[in-house]
Amino acid sequence: MARVVILDYGSGNLRSAERAVRRVGAEVEVTADPHAALEADGLVVPGVGAFAACMEGLLSVGGEKIIGTRLAGGRPVLGICVGMQILFERGVEHGVESKGTGEWPGTVERLHADVVPHMGWNTVRAPADSQLFAGLDVDTRYYFVHSYAARTWELDSALPGQQPKVTWARHGEDFVAAAENGPLWATQFHPEKSGDAGAHLLENWLAVL
Repeated sequence: MARVVILDYGSGNLRSAERAVRRVGAEVEVTADPHAALEADGLVVPGVGAFAACMEGLLSVGGEKIIGTRLAGGRPVLGICVGMQILFERGVEHGVESKGTGEWPGTVERLHADVVPHMGWNTVRAPADSQLFAGLDVDTRYYFVHSYAARTWELDSALPGQQPKVTWARHGEDFVAAAENGPLWATQFHPEKSGDAGAHLLENWLAVL
């Protein structure tokens, strides 16, 4: 049975993430303990609310070092919602720029849409070779709650077979809905709130641990 840590850095949504990952067959612990987070088969970085507040909480427990160390060793990490956003270099909210972990280049910005936040069910456009969305129909809907997103994807790879797999969605404009980049995967939507589709997606993640 895979051992998964849900990183507790003061962000909400910890328990729903814990229940969802346990539901698909993992042994789950919610903790900020660095040793447990580094030794687990998989690490989930959840996040709700503001980019700057999430980064402040992450830094307070050394979460950016935990994420960086795991990735340097090829150990899987899954970011969810703002837990995905903080993987980018920076976030801009209300004109204020905050530094992210910098695992991916790029900026998280407010969506250009008539209605913000983007709240509810939406389809996504995943690459044909996506492992994260394997076995899920193209018309499957996932649950989003956000006002900000990465509106462009800047990371490329010249190494054969290591091209990042980027999934897009649309709300007023295209934005990054998910990404698979080596051991680092992330979703802007909430798998733990996306019913059977979200459970299937989490199973796909557990399969690579």
